[in-house]
Amino acid sequence: MQPKVRRSPDSSTTRKAASSSGYGYASIEKQRQRLPVYKYRTAILYLVESHPTTIVVGETGSGKTTQIPQYLKEAGWAEGGRVIACTQPRRLAVQAVASRVAEEMGVKLGEEVGYTIRFEDATNPGTTMINVVMVDEAHERSILTDIVLGLLKKIQCRRSDLRLIISSATTEAKSMSDFFQPSRRYRGSESVEPGLKMEPAILSVEGRGFNVQIHYLEEPVSDYVRAAVSTVLLIHDKEPFGDILVFLTGEEAIEAAVKQLTDDIQDRKISSGLIVLPLYSGLPQAEQDLIFSPTPRGKRKVVISTNIAETSLTLEGVVYVIDSGFSKQQFYNSITDIENLVVAPISQASARQRAGRARRVRPGKCYRLYTEEYFLKEMAAHGIPEIQRSNLVSCVIQLKALGIR
Repeated sequence: MQPKVRRSPDSSTTRKAASSSGYGYASIEKQRQRLPVYKYRTAILYLVESHPTTIVVGETGSGKTTQIPQYLKEAGWAEGGRVIACTQPRRLAVQAVASRVAEEMGVKLGEEVGYTIRFEDATNPGTTMINVVMVDEAHERSILTDIVLGLLKKIQCRRSDLRLIISSATTEAKSMSDFFQPSRRYRGSESVEPGLKMEPAILSVEGRGFNVQIHYLEEPVSDYVRAAVSTVLLIHDKEPFGDILVFLTGEEAIEAAVKQLTDDIQDRKISSGLIVLPLYSGLPQAEQDLIFSPTPRGKRKVVISTNIAETSLTLEGVVYVIDSGFSKQQFYNSITDIENLVVAPISQASARQRAGRARRVRPGKCYRLYTEEYFLKEMAAHGIPEIQRSNLVSCVIQLKALGIR
């Protein structure tokens, strides 16, 4: 049974793009210049030169993740043995971003541009100048990102030459700025570079997006996996061509949806039109390449993903988004001393991030598998930072191992 949806009367994302997507036959350099962050290049370099901390707020797809490290290298910040290094909250994003930056720079991955993740080091000491790419996706408030930001703040008190760029897709810039306000001792330090403005700088980068129509269910559904599959088929039957991105909770739910959709496609004999692809952490490299490759003419790609595609990755060609309203989140029970991955409702901020994925190439649509009343009245405005719902023992041990008391 197909879920009933209706369009919210006031549900459009307001900003329109002044340029087309980075698709087609244009050279890589022209694609780079089309990105919204390009016109802020001079401003970003000025702020990095004159402030210890620069906070860049920009929507996913603005180009901040791949372009800012290249701007810094082109401006000489990687000379003299210095390394432009950054963090990503997810392994898959690290690999995808590093590969894209290497491609744009025309170098081999693992040499001038590389990455390091647990159990895998694709760098060349003495050669690698861009390691992973910025303190990115800071708004996700992962526990390691929060700890890294705390450590960097302490290091800045001793090293005024250290420049920190915090990249976020949401407007938490004020709280970030307050956190990085310099202490009195730092303000008066003789080691501070002449002319350096100690207060953090904030720069907002326009996104490149079209309008998005938001559709809600008229009534709640008990099986969001089945509802997602039904909505995919409904879109394929009724809507013009354009790729579909489906947000589910984890590998098990994704594989179940892939199987259901594949079975339905075979039953309905429409396999020639749909390419169904899963996306989750730990996916083999060959399957990752399929996800990021352009959709063949006359085909429609359906990517069924965890929240990894919410902010960390940009998928060109997506016009339709299906949002289950759930994600897997880690929670620690201090009474039982047990930490579990729990399927939990997302926040309004996450829902907006998901909807924004549908507007890259032309006006899109987002199908939320929950009611509008639930979104407005029951869904939390923001998610709970991971550091507030995790067992901190392993983090404390890791800090101790690093010599941090």
